[in-house]
Amino acid sequence: MAYELGKRLVIGVASSAMFDLLESDTVFRKQGEEEYRKYQLENLDNPLNKGVSFSFIKRLLSLNNLSENPKTDPLVEVVLLSRNDPDTGLRVMKSIKHHGLPISRAIFMQGKSPYEYIPALSISLFLSGNSSDIKEAIGMGYPAG
Repeated sequence: MAYELGKRLVIGVASSAMFDLLESDTVFRKQGEEEYRKYQLENLDNPLNKGVSFSFIKRLLSLNNLSENPKTDPLVEVVLLSRNDPDTGLRVMKSIKHHGLPISRAIFMQGKSPYEYIPALSISLFLSGNSSDIKEAIGMGYPAG
């Protein structure tokens, strides 16, 4: 059963903030998109390590334990926003599952900026490990850190 996002704290988090994507990013920048795709496929079952926002997001999600019905009426919702496409983002989703995080919403932008989804998803705060993404989001008037 769907629930309204406007009635809870919604955090948007970039995959680069949730997980350590340094190695993946290096493959993409040095070897190109095709090798990056191969790398992600070859490592699909290797969970990504925790990133800079992982512990914070995990603590925020634990607030849902205060809800009478955390599965159907959570206090906090986390939405993953990623510049990956759904194919290369599969490793990120498997890593979320591996780490036991109750995150089920994700938007894979295929290289585009996710900012247009911030108002539509009632996101109160956008977290990213990329300083230029943060500056751009703040410049557009969105709360980011």
